[in-house]
Amino acid sequence: MKTSTRLLALSITAAAAVTLAGCGSGSGASSSGEAQPSGTAVQVQELTLSSISTGNTVSGKVAADNEASVMIGAAVKCTAVYKDAGDQVKAGDVLCTLDLSSTISSYNAASISYNSAAQSYQDQSQVFAQQISLYEKNLNDLKQLYEIGAASQTEIDQAQLQLDSAIATRNSTLAQLKAGMQNYQSSLEQLSTVLEDVDGSGNVLAPITGTLVTMNATENNFISAAMPVAVIDGADQMKVTVSVSEALVPKLNIGDQADVSVSAADKTFSAEIRSVEQAANAQTKLYTVTLSVPAEDSGGLLSGMFADVTFHTDSSSDTIVVPSDAILTTGETQYVFVVEDNTAKYVEVTTGLTGDGVTEITSGLSAGQQLVTVGQSYLSDGDTVRVVSGED
Repeated sequence: MKTSTRLLALSITAAAAVTLAGCGSGSGASSSGEAQPSGTAVQVQELTLSSISTGNTVSGKVAADNEASVMIGAAVKCTAVYKDAGDQVKAGDVLCTLDLSSTISSYNAASISYNSAAQSYQDQSQVFAQQISLYEKNLNDLKQLYEIGAASQTEIDQAQLQLDSAIATRNSTLAQLKAGMQNYQSSLEQLSTVLEDVDGSGNVLAPITGTLVTMNATENNFISAAMPVAVIDGADQMKVTVSVSEALVPKLNIGDQADVSVSAADKTFSAEIRSVEQAANAQTKLYTVTLSVPAEDSGGLLSGMFADVTFHTDSSSDTIVVPSDAILTTGETQYVFVVEDNTAKYVEVTTGLTGDGVTEITSGLSAGQQLVTVGQSYLSDGDTVRVVSGED
């Protein structure tokens, strides 16, 4: 009986030892026997005073400040092309050659006709001036003679009739000559437009230095009078134009900076507001805003490229700015967690401006506090926390 009791006691003691060993390998100790830190793992950010501004992004287009279009006001044949769209050209470079032999001949003929008509008008004006001057002198002499009884009223009436007839003839003749001269001048001006950027051999010349953005001339084909032969963007300055709503106009001022992104050219830069129209477009009801592109950022930009422009309107400085994701919301209450002595503290906050992924805190937080930026969704007020780095 004593032997059975002793065996039962030994069995109970062995079972208790096994149970304690199992508890020792659980929470609070690693397999190697090292203690693990307690509390919820979080990442924090020390708060500092910063600045924030709101952004309003609108779409616009890039354009050249000194764009030049080469127009040929007649349907003419292109015989050779020397430049392609995208080429850099200098003022005076030959872009293409046109068959303008008949146009040049017409221009020369119109020039001769105009000069001849102008000379005839001048000559006839002088002849009539002398003739009318004589008739006026004769009339005045007869009136003086009439006063002393040496001329009759009939003679005076005849002299007046001659003068009136001469004036009427002068007016009619000069009017006809002037009409003819104006017709020749109109033809000459039209032909001058055709030949404005063309030399005597029919070569079309670049009027400015810049980028050839459009070339409509093709060899052995006719050029339409309704479209430009070429369009050149000046090399000096580019601009961006956008249309904005009436709500945004009062917040924009000449000289303000805006962020511009042109995806086609893979460029992002800051541009200055140059003008803000004070009258809305009658159809769109929007206002045009023009921004100047810095010369150093103009490279690679072409007229017609789309641009996204972000205007930074409302701003605040020396304020607390936090990542927007750090702010939690329950109903209408916004709150965050800060860490004090390895303990999570619940703090209700009031927000202000919002920017690109950040939000202004107008009340509830102050500089120097440790804001929980990762792990806040798992916290309650008073929880023990352990701060880990971003790699954990």
